[in-house]
Amino acid sequence: MTRLAIVLTEGFADWEVAPLTASARTYFNFDVVTATPEGAEVRSMGGLRVSPDTALEHLHAHAFDALILCGGTIWETEKAPDLAPVVEDFLAHGKIVGAICGATLALARAGALNKAAHTSNAADFIAGVPGYSGKAHYKEGPYAVRGGKIITAAGSAPVTFAAEVYRALGLGGDELDQYVLMFGAEHQPKAA
Repeated sequence: MTRLAIVLTEGFADWEVAPLTASARTYFNFDVVTATPEGAEVRSMGGLRVSPDTALEHLHAHAFDALILCGGTIWETEKAPDLAPVVEDFLAHGKIVGAICGATLALARAGALNKAAHTSNAADFIAGVPGYSGKAHYKEGPYAVRGGKIITAAGSAPVTFAAEVYRALGLGGDELDQYVLMFGAEHQPKAA
């Protein structure tokens, strides 16, 4: 069974991993494991309370297929957890690591974006992060970007973020392309 580790923090952005977690659990029957700093209950931006399955400190690459970091308000503060050891463990074991919105800052701090194609909320959003020297690999655009085993997205791209995670897991194809088109249809210009 495919296992996803989803890292949530206080003030996580509800919508950013929802298309992934909901479809992974209900459509693909993945084991979706939520993890938070010290295993503490967290509350989302929208007020949802989550009691996690485990502490993020207990996440080990050998037990999962992918590590997914949800964005939120904490990543731009001093309270942001240091995920470098967890990120390094997953990448060293050839696992998928994805981050959306503010969580891309955690990957930048860990040095994971220095040589991989990536995106974020904006180039200047991650430019000054200590440990980040990957400006040459930054891709501007409204879609998620995959650079090897690393997947990144702006907070406005939760559907293509989910799709890139699935593609990285070997689940691409026409049905996934239709999913992206269906959920992205509202962003297309209206016909005159």
